[in-house]
Amino acid sequence: MKLGLFTAALPGLSLEEVARWAAENGFESLEIACWPYEKASRRYAGVTHINVDGLTVAKAKEIRAMLDNYGLDISSVGYYPNPLQPDLEARHYEIEHLKKLIEAAELLDVPVVGTFTGRDKAQTIEANLEEFAKVWPPIVKFAAEHGRKIAIENCPMLFSNDEWPGGNNLARSPDIWRKLWEIIPDDNFGLNLDPSHLILQMIDYERVVHEFKDRIFHVHAKDLMIDWEGVYQHGVFSSGMGWQVPRLPGFGDVKWNRFIGALYAVGYNSYVSIEHEDRAFEGSETLVKQGFLIARDVLRPYIH
Repeated sequence: MKLGLFTAALPGLSLEEVARWAAENGFESLEIACWPYEKASRRYAGVTHINVDGLTVAKAKEIRAMLDNYGLDISSVGYYPNPLQPDLEARHYEIEHLKKLIEAAELLDVPVVGTFTGRDKAQTIEANLEEFAKVWPPIVKFAAEHGRKIAIENCPMLFSNDEWPGGNNLARSPDIWRKLWEIIPDDNFGLNLDPSHLILQMIDYERVVHEFKDRIFHVHAKDLMIDWEGVYQHGVFSSGMGWQVPRLPGFGDVKWNRFIGALYAVGYNSYVSIEHEDRAFEGSETLVKQGFLIARDVLRPYIH
């Protein structure tokens, strides 16, 4: 395995500045944020470390040469929109940008594109599955035509009232994943597995690794702390609002020796990318970097 980081938490730095710092501090890969240039609609979105609009062969080679110079791989290119949202104009725009990401991944020789399935938060899971069956097969086919894999992150995207009641991402749990793969059984459609979202849902992350080993294309290292006072005050029907606290690895409830041990046990031999969404280490570049270094030190004993 190789340990890396998702660049979205460092929006004020250029890709080369992130790469230099990452290499100097013992990271081996970057998951590169590739949103369109626009105002961010939420935390850690809207970050563009590679502009995939009009990316040329020459520019892609230049980016790869720069990263090679720092001894860094690209673990994935990432863009996490809502391709199932009810606003059809916005949906079309986001799907078109996702296709540009797939084409860019081919130019950059990056096998994996990380994203969300999306969801219409106001509709049932069944209704969303029907829409998924219309929207997603052409996207996955497009990725296959370009030799790329789609890795869906398993975040429910339900953090606040504007994402209530269903959340903005359908692919949150084992039962739903199985249904998605019944609709799209293609080998290039799998998971960007994040154990923090399994903690939230009280799902056994070790069992998930063993059961879905063949569909794990990429791994996010993010932790989550359950605030039990918040559970007492709000109850579980609040869907995590008021008691889910995103943390860096080492500060939450994931047992990283168990999770990474399960990855080794099933033969996972790819990238683990630290995703930084910890409010205790926000507000300045120095704090964000400190958070990444703490997470690195927690995970490094298990990843060589």
